[in-house]
Amino acid sequence: MLVIDAHLDLSWNALQWNRDLLESVNTIRVKEGRMAGKGRAQNTVALPEMRRGRVAVSFATMLVRSTGQTASHIDYGSAAQAYGIAHGQLAYYRALEADGHARVLADGPSLRRHVDEWERWEGSGADPADTPPLGFVISMEGADPIRDPAQLEAWWNAGLRLLGPTHYGPGRYAGGTGTELGLTALGKPLLQEMSRLGMPLDLSHLSDEAFWDAVSIYDGLVLASHNNCRALVPHQRQFSDEQLKLIIERDGVIGAAFDIWMLQPGFVRGDSNETVFIDDVVDHIDHVCQLAGNSRHAGIGSDLDGGFGREQSPCDLDTIADLQRLPGKLAGRGYADADIKNIMYGNWLRLLYAAWG
Repeated sequence: MLVIDAHLDLSWNALQWNRDLLESVNTIRVKEGRMAGKGRAQNTVALPEMRRGRVAVSFATMLVRSTGQTASHIDYGSAAQAYGIAHGQLAYYRALEADGHARVLADGPSLRRHVDEWERWEGSGADPADTPPLGFVISMEGADPIRDPAQLEAWWNAGLRLLGPTHYGPGRYAGGTGTELGLTALGKPLLQEMSRLGMPLDLSHLSDEAFWDAVSIYDGLVLASHNNCRALVPHQRQFSDEQLKLIIERDGVIGAAFDIWMLQPGFVRGDSNETVFIDDVVDHIDHVCQLAGNSRHAGIGSDLDGGFGREQSPCDLDTIADLQRLPGKLAGRGYADADIKNIMYGNWLRLLYAAWG
């Protein structure tokens, strides 16, 4: 079955981690075998495995923070630096497109043609190595690279189609994970500009305060690209049932994340993953479906390349191709084929078509 993965940090991995994503996961692991650091030689995502896993479309991020800190390969000292790095990440996607490995999808007709081609390929039983190009919907995780709200239209014209205002910590536009901060003075005009352009709002990583500030101002389509359920894992990074119901009521979609600290209560980074399984992801998908009373609001937002690897993924997942294990597990919970299709890719398609007409 085809897959839409609503959250992959591909360009960050390619540029800030210096990974050639045209190579296989195993080749990258071998090259990183002598490297120290979290996630090295443990990666799970590269383009060959995405093809093998039928990940026909992904929401491909630009991920840069302007925090004044320079101690990591995500933080930069100024908004100007963040702006430059983000444009470099966007240029990476355009380079893959120019070389025929990917397509940047930015409107309804291009998305429809792309999915039709993948469905024809899937029905033909062709070689997984000979798929159509991968489809990328360009997203920004944390709006720090947008120097001011008026610049958002230029980013739209460059191909940006989805935006989450913040990431971890205090952002330029909103309080993020680990804070109790709401929108900043820049936040409201950014949301107003998003509404004008018709750019869907990714609520992932917003603090509770910023979440409720944002949905009171922004009246367009909302989503949570990579979020799990606080009822199952009590932490501010997950969304409460009240927040999930708000997204459902506004016909949004919640993408289940595979980072295991978001799957198992009390998991500490660095602990063994041997007690966490893909079935735990299904628990979060099922919780969303039970809240909604249907399968129309649950999806996948794996975040499998979000700064970690196999060591912080479910123990029965080796690469992103193992997303293909989800249909069988959902069927085992009693989900019908139509519901499984919704969760694997149909719901994200519906949201994109609604956004793009």
